[in-house]
Amino acid sequence: MGRLIAKLDAFQQRHHAIAFPIAVWRKFSDDQAGNLAALVAYYAFLSTFPLLLVLVTVLGMVLAGSPRLQQDVLNSALSEFPVIGQQLRANVHSLGRSGTGLVIGLVLTFLGARGVANAMQNAMNQVWEVPRHARPGFPSSWLRSFALIATIGLGVIVTTVLSGVGAWSGHTFLGVWGRVLSIALSLLLNIGLFWLGLRVATAAAVTWRQLRMGAILSAVIWQLLQFLGGYVVAHSLRHASELYGTFGLVLGLLAWFHLQAQLTLYAVEADVVRARKLWPRSLFPPPLTDEDRAAMRSYAKVEQRRPEVRVETHFGENDKRGERDGQRTE
Repeated sequence: MGRLIAKLDAFQQRHHAIAFPIAVWRKFSDDQAGNLAALVAYYAFLSTFPLLLVLVTVLGMVLAGSPRLQQDVLNSALSEFPVIGQQLRANVHSLGRSGTGLVIGLVLTFLGARGVANAMQNAMNQVWEVPRHARPGFPSSWLRSFALIATIGLGVIVTTVLSGVGAWSGHTFLGVWGRVLSIALSLLLNIGLFWLGLRVATAAAVTWRQLRMGAILSAVIWQLLQFLGGYVVAHSLRHASELYGTFGLVLGLLAWFHLQAQLTLYAVEADVVRARKLWPRSLFPPPLTDEDRAAMRSYAKVEQRRPEVRVETHFGENDKRGERDGQRTE
């Protein structure tokens, strides 16, 4: 059995088409990125309802004489939530013309958005293995959070507008080509927004160039989720709304945000593995590959809390290669 496992491991290491996704999966697991995605999803969920309340209230004030236009804008915004968008429309109502309610909604939206920004900063720096002493501190981290909130807000606005344009063009002389053009334009803008967002969320130790592939993959995944996400959520939460009522809506929204966050972090992990050439990895060590060693060193280096602290990584007798390796962190 041991020989069979060793042969399978050696086979995947020799074939890059297999070794690369396995290395991405290994790094995602090593970073506990699923927990990081769950934290991002929680804060995204926390900010969504007050944001929708504010949106509905503002639309009611600004477009008081155009109820149909209000519905068109709201439908474009809710199209970002496959399956559960209809339920959100039925459960989110205006705050009326109460200034106090509107202020409370804005404050809660801001707190939730700041939580998303902080969680994304932590996730990106963890995934890129940025040492703790090299991560932005106060007030730089706060400024980055505000910039990330602005980027996310811009993304929501742009996506909503393009959704509305795509829906409108589908019913005009532009037809199918208008829809295709809208999707292509949306993809290009999403790549730019993801690139900017990942740059803001990641410490300066990581370059713009290193973040480029992650931005492209994230934007493509985001676009695919708009088409396929509805089926995934519907399949995962079949009959949830009928059984659990409002709790079904909550489960659907959390599942949607977690799916988005998790796949985005997978895209970033793929970029890290590519940029730092962290493949092939061993599935059943020992022995460790050179890439395993590089990854283990970077995991230890993350905990360096001061520049003057030395971090060393040693590989002992359990490694069949018999090497003993140390790294000094400057």
